[in-house]
This record gives sequence, structure tokens and C-alpha cells, in this order.
Amino acid sequence: MVPAWLWLLCVSVPQALPKAQPAELSVEVPENYGGNFPLYLTKLPLPREGAEGQIVLSGDSGKATEGPFAMDPDSGFLLVTRALDREEQAEYQLQVTLEMQDGHVLWGPQPVLVHVKDENDQVPHFSQAIYRARLSRGTRPGIPFLFLEASDRDEPGTANSDLRFHILSQAPAQPSPDMFQLEPRLGALALSPKGSTSLDHALERTYQLLVQVKDMGDQASGHQATATVEVSIIESTWVSLEPIHLAENLKVLYPHHMAQVHWSGGDVHYHLESHPPGPFEVNAEGNLYVTRELDREAQAEYLLQVRAQNSHGEDYAAPLELHVLVMDENDNVPICPPRDPTVSIPELSPPGTEVTRLSAEDADAPGSPNSHVVYQLLSPEPEDGVEGRAFQVDPTSGSVTLGVLPLRAGQNILLLVLAMDLAGAEGGFSSTCEVEVAVTDINDHAPEFITSQNLSYEAAPSHEVVVVVQSVAKLVGPGPGPGATATVTVLVERVMPPPKLDQESYEASVPISAPAGSFLLTIQPSDPISRTLRFSLVNDSEGWLCIEKFSGEVHTAQSLQGAQPGDTYTVLVEAQDTALTLAPVPSQYLCTPRQDHGLIVSGPSKDPDLASGHGPYSFTLGPNPTVQRDWRLQTLNGSHAYLTLALHWVEPREHIIPVVVSHNAQMWQLLVRVIVCRCNVEGQCMRKVGRMKGMPTKLSAVGILVGTLVAIGIFLILIFTHWTMSRKKDPDQPADSVPLKATV
Repeated sequence: MVPAWLWLLCVSVPQALPKAQPAELSVEVPENYGGNFPLYLTKLPLPREGAEGQIVLSGDSGKATEGPFAMDPDSGFLLVTRALDREEQAEYQLQVTLEMQDGHVLWGPQPVLVHVKDENDQVPHFSQAIYRARLSRGTRPGIPFLFLEASDRDEPGTANSDLRFHILSQAPAQPSPDMFQLEPRLGALALSPKGSTSLDHALERTYQLLVQVKDMGDQASGHQATATVEVSIIESTWVSLEPIHLAENLKVLYPHHMAQVHWSGGDVHYHLESHPPGPFEVNAEGNLYVTRELDREAQAEYLLQVRAQNSHGEDYAAPLELHVLVMDENDNVPICPPRDPTVSIPELSPPGTEVTRLSAEDADAPGSPNSHVVYQLLSPEPEDGVEGRAFQVDPTSGSVTLGVLPLRAGQNILLLVLAMDLAGAEGGFSSTCEVEVAVTDINDHAPEFITSQNLSYEAAPSHEVVVVVQSVAKLVGPGPGPGATATVTVLVERVMPPPKLDQESYEASVPISAPAGSFLLTIQPSDPISRTLRFSLVNDSEGWLCIEKFSGEVHTAQSLQGAQPGDTYTVLVEAQDTALTLAPVPSQYLCTPRQDHGLIVSGPSKDPDLASGHGPYSFTLGPNPTVQRDWRLQTLNGSHAYLTLALHWVEPREHIIPVVVSHNAQMWQLLVRVIVCRCNVEGQCMRKVGRMKGMPTKLSAVGILVGTLVAIGIFLILIFTHWTMSRKKDPDQPADSVPLKATV
């Protein structure tokens, strides 16, 4: 006898096993079917025991569909009720199930994929009815100067959408009827080889081409469309340029414009190549730029090749070659040769004996004045009252020889020879070359000088020091003469210390209910008698406080709204010398997000009340941490600086930037007003404006759109109704519209 638990297990296992999912059925329906409807597509394998069930047709999401498909409950056939348009929908995903009245599924779901087979019912269309193109004389044959565009809404990848382009006619037909060629698949219009040779002699200025696009590939049948192409013949402007001479270390704003090329034809893209690679670029208009300073010593010459290309990167003509010559600037200092070991000269050597020969090297252009080096003996200097010198230097060759003065044994002489470029002219660079000469025994005792103490400008602005040179060995004969002493005048430079307060930090307690104008504390300089300061608050974000400019008294500016007992509010106080603040600089604007330009800030050397003499000036940003975070100041030269944004985004508004300018012992503060604003693509500042009168509102625009759509919908319903009634009047029905009887 079988146990009860085993019998229950055998009954429950088949019910727990999942039913196999039916394989997907694929059905193909021709597009724009012209027969009668409904059209029976395929018979579904419904089970016989499901006669009491209900066939349910739904979409792929399981919801009932109201589309063009239905099920014949008697035969189990899937049918379509109207013609289908592949361009409207190419595939339909359906599900068929057999269900009981209570929703219990007896069979299915059976997935069915209905594919609409494409029919060549779409006419290709050109993107333009009339194409206009400029063709430059000198264009290479076979290089497209115009690409025709056409589209076909039939199924991609089939012959129905396989397009071919052809030229139907050319007017005028002189000097050759085949001046142009059109690539059939790409629609690329180019000069033919015959047209290239005839174009330079052609008198016509305009050619009109009738072009055709046809579907069905290379087959004779198919739909076609035509368009007109007007080709204007333009004289060539693609000519070589003269060599460009650029000065090295040129101090200008970069990129710096240096030349321009121009291709007179249309649809041109310029491409630049530099040999060797260099800091050059070309824009869409053919303007050539150098992007940074050049260094002749690094590279003296560049060969640039500029290409005029179509949108596919093909050259219309041979590239233009442009030579860029970097002009030498005297920017290199003569370099002395390495210092040799001590040169020994025998005592009583005759005058003219060569001690050494100097050869300083200058990296500037060879043979130019910038590298023409001459020599001059600096030390030892000739003695007062004594004719002749102990050493001589040939200015041209750099040969150092003995002079007429005799040398004594034990002398150790350091010769200082000045090597000067520009042949010694004013404005050149120089270096000091050293040559150590020993005469027999070397005297290694250096002269002794008396050290000085700390100097004070207030105590004495200058000092006179008498320097005496004494020999270590005892002199024989008279004592040292006037040549053994020298008077040195020492000028003490006065250094102005920065402003300093009597405390590093100040604290004050204030009731929350304190009214505006309540006194808190006083900020004072450490030396209020000798210096008068001007005070200001830097980061008073809540606007609760105010400070008197000259007295330093801090008061409440308004009631302390939002403050809680125990809160701490910290502000920074900026102190400046009262006589060191200049008038604000007129407002200028910069773009945010940051673009590649800034503002020029100049020193105050034109104001006699603020500066004595001319530059150089040094420029720094004020001590405000926010200013130093948001802005960058770069010194251009001794009289100007360049102000730019340091961050990519700065709040659009007016900013006042403090710039500290110093010259010698004087300091000033410039207040530079900068308007930061959003800019358009041309770098122009944009301002917000209100809505223009008479412009439609969003509500009125939506109303017009809805009304238009309703009118179109009513019109389509009328057409569809008329078409349906006319179809019902047709008595002829094809044989495939008769339903097949189900096999019992």
C-alpha cells in the first residue's frame, strides 16, 4: 500500500513545475495592402480543450489592444483590419492568451511579432531645392566642393532607400559639356578632369546643373526627385605669402595676429602644420596667429603649411608654404669662459707677454651687433700719478698682456675684464670675467676692513668712511701715500614700515537688543602720533557694524537681527595710510565664466603728487583673502600689470579690486572697478531686460497650438470616414478575405 505522503507528493510535483513558454511566432504583413479586409495572417495552435475559454489579444505589455489586429474566435486566426504603414510603425508585438471568465489563464501567453514589409512608397527628397556653391579657379579635379543631401523614408538598408545621384544637364555646355562629375552614392560634386583643364580658360562665371536623386539603387525603376545647383566661378586668392619676420620675446597679448590666407571657394576648412612644431594656429577665417613668445636661440625659423580643405579633409589645392623668421633680440648675456687655474707669470717678464686670451660666447645671432663682444679691463685700475698699467686687454681679440708697469714677486692679482655685446654700445649686456695672476710667490693676506654697525636713517641719513690699506710686512722708506686711502660715502635708505595696530585682535560684547549706533570699541594705530590711518571693514557680511574712517570707532550699523545669545561675529579691519589711496579707476568689464582676456592696470607715475620720477613699479593685490582668491594680478613690465579672474566663475556684479603699487619707498593703493557679467559668444556683456510689449505669452502660444491640432484632427477624421464608406461599397472581395474553417 502506497503511503499518503508519497501520493500527495506525486500529485503536487506536476502542478509545481512551470509550463513551457511558447515560442514566438513571426508574421509578415505587406505595407499598404490593397485587398479587402480583414486579412487573415496566421492560425494559432490553440488547444482543443480550450473551447470553453475566451481568446484575449493584447500588446506586449499585457494590456488589451485596440489596434488594427483581432482574433477570429471560431478559427483561431490572427487577422488585420486595415492597411498598415511601415513608416508609421514597422513592428507590432502582440500576445494571445486563452482565459476563463474569472481571468484564469488556460493557455499562453503566445507572443506574436508582426513585421510590416516595406514597400517603395516614399519619394526621395533633396534637402534643398536650389544649391549654391562657389568654385575657385585652381581647384583640383575630383575634390568635392559641394555635398548634396537627400533622404528617403523607406526602410533603411533596403533597395527602397538606396539612393543614387546623377547630373541630368549642364548650362551652359561650354567649354565642355562634362565640366563636373557627381559621385553617385555620396552626392559629392567635383570638377571633372576635363573641367579642370577647361576652367582656367572658361569665360562663363556661373554654371547651372540639374541633378537627380533616385531610389532602388542601380535599378532602372524607382522614384526620383530633382534639384538645381548654381555654381559660381571665383578667381583664385590662394597665393603665396611673403616671409614673416617676428621679433623674439615680443611683449604683446597672445594669440597675436601675423597674417591671413583666403580660399575664395565655399565650404572651406583651414588646417595648419608647422615644421618643426611651433606655437602657431589658424582660425576658421584663415587668420594665422602666434600663441606665445618666440625664442630665436631655441628655434630661428619655422616652415608653415596651410591647407584649404573640404568637410571631408581633402585639399582643394596644393598647400601654401609660409616662412616665419624669428628676428634676433639682444636678450642673451655674454658668457665668460670657465675660470682657469691661477696663471703664473715670472717676475720681470717683458711688456706684451700674453697672460691669457678670453673668448666670451654670446648666444644671439652670429655676425649681428647683438653677439659682437668687446673687452675692457676693469681691475686693477691705473694708479694715480702713474703712467701706464700693469696689464692691457685687446678690445677685439680679448688677449690679456703685460703692461709697462713692473710686477713684484709675491703679488696675487685678480684681473676683472668686462665682456660687452653690441660692441660696447649703450643698452647692451655685459659680464665680468675673472683671471687670477700670481707673480712668483703668492701673497694670501687679504686687506682688512673695519666692520660697521647698524645704521639709522633718523640718526644720520649718510656717513663718510675712510678706508686705509696697510701692508702686513714692515715698509722700508716713507709711509703710505694718498693712494693707500679711499673715502666711501654711505647713504642710508629709509624704509617705511607697514601700518601696525596697537592690538592684533579686538573683542567687544554687545547686547542683542543694542540699537543702531551703539559704541563698541576703538581701533588705534600703535604709533598714533606719527601716523594717521584710514580704517574700513572687509567682511561685514551681515552689515551689523560700521567704523569711522579716521577715528577708528566701531559702532553697530543696525539692530542685530537673527543673532542669538552667545554667538560670535568676526570681521576684518583694513588699515591704510591716509595719504596712500588713489581715486578709483573707471569701471571696466570682464566675462564670467572666465574667458581669455583681462584688464591693464597702469602705475600712477603720471601724477606728480603721487610719485616722484618714473617706474619701475611693483603690483600686488590687496590683503583681502576674498580678493586674492577670486583675482590674479600679473606684472607685465615696470609700469603696467594684467588683471584677470582666478576662478572660472565669479558672481556677476560690480567689484572693487584693491591693487597695491610700490615705487622705491612709496606705496599707493589703486581701487580698480570691474563689472563682472555674463557675455555672449562675441564677448559682449549681456544685461537682463523685461518682456517686450506685444510678444505672445506662453498661455496664448499653447492655446494656438492646441486649436491647430484640433482642426487637423477633425479634418483627418472626415477624410478617414469618407474613405471607409467608399471601401464598403466595393462588392468584389479577394479570395484571401474568406475565413478558413478550423479543423475539428
